[in-house]
Amino acid sequence: MEFLMYIAAAIAIAAIIYGLLLFRMVLAFSPGVEKVREISGFIKEGANAFLKREYRIIIVFVFIAFFGIWIALGIGSALAFVLGALFSGTAGIVGMKSATEANSRTATAANNHGMNQALNVAFKGGSVMGMSVVGYGLLGLIIVFFLANIAFGFDAEISIEIAAGYSLGASSIALFGRVGGGIYTKAADVGADLVGKIEAGIPEDDPRNPATIADNVGDNVGDVAGMGSDLLESYVSSIIGAATIGALWFGVEGVFYVMIIAGFGILSSIIGTFFVKSKETSDPHKSLKNGTYASAIIFIIGAFLITFFYDFSQYATDSAKLPYAYGPFYSIIIGLFVGLFIAFVSEYYTSEKYKHVKAIAKQSETGHATNIISGLGTGMKSTAFPVIAIAIGTIFAFQLGGLFGIGLAAVGMLGTAGMTVSVDAYGPIADNAGGIAEMAKMDKKVRAITDQLDSVGNTTAAIAKGFAIGSAALTALALFSSYAVKAGLTEQGINIINADVISGLMIGGMLAFLFSSLTIFSVGKAANEMIDEVRRQFRDIPGILEGEATPDYAKCVAISTDSALKEMIYPALLAIITPLVVGYLFGAEALGGLLAGTLITGLMLAIFMANSGGAWDNAKKYIEAGHHGGKGSEAHKAGITGDTVGDPLKDTSGPAIDILIKLMTTISLVFASSFGAGIIGNLF
Repeated sequence: MEFLMYIAAAIAIAAIIYGLLLFRMVLAFSPGVEKVREISGFIKEGANAFLKREYRIIIVFVFIAFFGIWIALGIGSALAFVLGALFSGTAGIVGMKSATEANSRTATAANNHGMNQALNVAFKGGSVMGMSVVGYGLLGLIIVFFLANIAFGFDAEISIEIAAGYSLGASSIALFGRVGGGIYTKAADVGADLVGKIEAGIPEDDPRNPATIADNVGDNVGDVAGMGSDLLESYVSSIIGAATIGALWFGVEGVFYVMIIAGFGILSSIIGTFFVKSKETSDPHKSLKNGTYASAIIFIIGAFLITFFYDFSQYATDSAKLPYAYGPFYSIIIGLFVGLFIAFVSEYYTSEKYKHVKAIAKQSETGHATNIISGLGTGMKSTAFPVIAIAIGTIFAFQLGGLFGIGLAAVGMLGTAGMTVSVDAYGPIADNAGGIAEMAKMDKKVRAITDQLDSVGNTTAAIAKGFAIGSAALTALALFSSYAVKAGLTEQGINIINADVISGLMIGGMLAFLFSSLTIFSVGKAANEMIDEVRRQFRDIPGILEGEATPDYAKCVAISTDSALKEMIYPALLAIITPLVVGYLFGAEALGGLLAGTLITGLMLAIFMANSGGAWDNAKKYIEAGHHGGKGSEAHKAGITGDTVGDPLKDTSGPAIDILIKLMTTISLVFASSFGAGIIGNLF
């Protein structure tokens, strides 16, 4: 069966090569006239400058963590950690490079050829990110597992334990990237909207707005580079969760099975990209759905054939490990369909085609407060069906596939992550294209096309976040099960009436709120600085609003950069240090309670924030399309307020919570064997 791992590695390499080919295809499109290229150059320069400074800080963290992990767990885990950090960062950089090249080309394609070509360029640019995420994610994992196997005499349990260090590296970088990029993009976005649209009454992305370049830079460093590292971490964690249980239950064969399933998922995503085609009269969202559904169908067929070939019947007699021979296949399908269901619910609550977004837009007619009330209610309501689906999916996956089934359900949910990320990453490219069209004063038809693509992008982003959040829950459960085994908690279980466990549950439940608070306050602080600077420039630089003077874009870019880098440290440290402190002080059982508490509240908060933010954003765009008074109306101003409230929720705090859940669980798994009863526990 070892040859299956080589096949999976070959597919991962093929995805990376395909991503590079797509990048070359993007570069082959026209970058546009001189003004378009100039604005795109400003965005590219700002994005590169931010990433360079952010990665300097990350390198310092990786260097310190490398020696800490080496001392605590050995050189193997430490090297795996570094490789995970390296590949996660690489995927983010490659995706951002593609996005900053695709933005001007998307605007130019919309101007010269219309909707079809604009969608083609934006999706190809996003697909570079999608292929990089799954290609680098799986390839790095296979490299670590293969080398660890050689070093430790083909011991699957030890090898996958070392491979968990790779997941830890990816998770750490994802947290820094998501939080730092999220603070950057939303500080600029909120500042640009509140002063530009409401106070000055100028359009979005108007070149007279000093914060508009920073806003467009933020789309790349937060919604592309940060998102790429985030989804790579989600993807790798899901594989590690299932592979760890596979190694414990079935040895190396269980790991190979998970790897080849993930590999075939990549192949199905590559094929799925060819189904994304649009006609001028068609709905771009439908075209993107075609690719998603095609990938899912191909993945289902492949998962069945692989499971049939594998023949788990030899294990099916042991119901504690595998109740049914085809349990792994059933579990994968359950995860995939739960993911698709969450995607549908996310679309239902965030798309302007459905009643909830229209209701928020209608409520905007009566003011800012009613807009906020409606958006909050929509976000809270949207948690019900996804959570019920995850709960039911978890039960069925366990009944059909045991603990292995729960892990495989997470793999199934992210099996077509290559397509999911491609669809998600296309959105910021379309958004940037609209900004460039506005600043370059291109024909209004261009902005109409990019606004339509951007509106679809808001919905696809909410869908991708739904996949990430759902997979976080299932992956955390799988990792949690592995943690319980490694920590020696499987015999007596975790006693929910134990005082330490209850305390851990309460602290864990609080952590998701505290973490969200830190990231939201960070956006608020940075946005305040941005607002003050934009107001200062409008006041002190004569001729800006008349279009006779050029704003100081660089100053606003510097404010977002400095604020993001400063503010990302504390939330990241909270996620990394907390499980270690609780584990070593109070013991493995108390830490189990903490992880469960964070999972429950974090899951609800993440869904709520992602969907309420997406609904507010599209309600604003629905009004801007001419409904309820259109642009400049009182309803529009209320819609802008809702959008700015939702921005840090959907693009900073919400996406970072799923990383928080998995990072804490991964850290706990990696250090599980060293916690014991804890320092305080041993005193009593």
